[in-house]
Amino acid sequence: METTAQCLPERGSASDARVRVEQAARILRLRVVEMLGPNTKGHLGGSLSIADVVAALYFVKMRHDPSAPQWPDRDRFILSKGHSVLVQYAALAECGYFPREELGKLKTLGSVLQGHPDIKSTPGIEANTGSLGQGLSQACGMAAGLRLDGRKSRVYCVVGDGELCEGQIWEAAMSASHYRLDNLVAIVDRNGLQATGPIESRFNTNPLAQKWAAFGWHVLELDGHDATAILEALDQADRLPGKPKVLIANTVKGRGLPFAENNAAFHNGHMTSEQYELALKLLGSEFSADRS
Repeated sequence: METTAQCLPERGSASDARVRVEQAARILRLRVVEMLGPNTKGHLGGSLSIADVVAALYFVKMRHDPSAPQWPDRDRFILSKGHSVLVQYAALAECGYFPREELGKLKTLGSVLQGHPDIKSTPGIEANTGSLGQGLSQACGMAAGLRLDGRKSRVYCVVGDGELCEGQIWEAAMSASHYRLDNLVAIVDRNGLQATGPIESRFNTNPLAQKWAAFGWHVLELDGHDATAILEALDQADRLPGKPKVLIANTVKGRGLPFAENNAAFHNGHMTSEQYELALKLLGSEFSADRS
């Protein structure tokens, strides 16, 4: 796949943008599978569930420049659920922030790609995350700072639905509302599963839409695997003034791999050799790393 991210993306028609997101999401899922390989534990499920949203942001929506990662007017992406960083690594590699070959060195000594995002190691990472509950606070600070500097950049922050049981999330939500940070967009990866089972039986944070609205946010709900719905929601968020925005993206954990879908064992699990080969077949060998 050719790099499509640039300072000012040329979006093209709605149909072109949808196809670009769908193709990119498929490639990102394949890269996640390739990074992990067979018989190696990793956060597969949550990386796959958010792949469509990540593809929409990096390949259509966000203003960013892989040749200048510190471009002051770039949009910022914060992955608060940092254990799912595999899909962000895949996006960064496809965009050209670092050579694609680095994906094969995941979590090895000296690699730029560790198990959680590290701003000092990886080009394109905006914040160290993965201690759950903290990413939205960092996103609030960035959004406030950008506004103080008079910049038009936006901050996008992906949080997990299991992560919403952390009190710091709601402190940040109140802060963002109080300061009217309308350059901030939170995206909830609502896949319904924590590490050990369903959200509703572990720590039920529902009803999400009503909670976020009560905290003073504009709320949009969408199918987190529908490229058109994702892009339309992101565009609609641009037109909602005066408040921070939250997109509640209804997703499937392990999306794209039938053996992993809605299976909490793949929150941080491993594929057998047979499952790995099936995953490569399902996601498309034409995009495999050795042929790209």
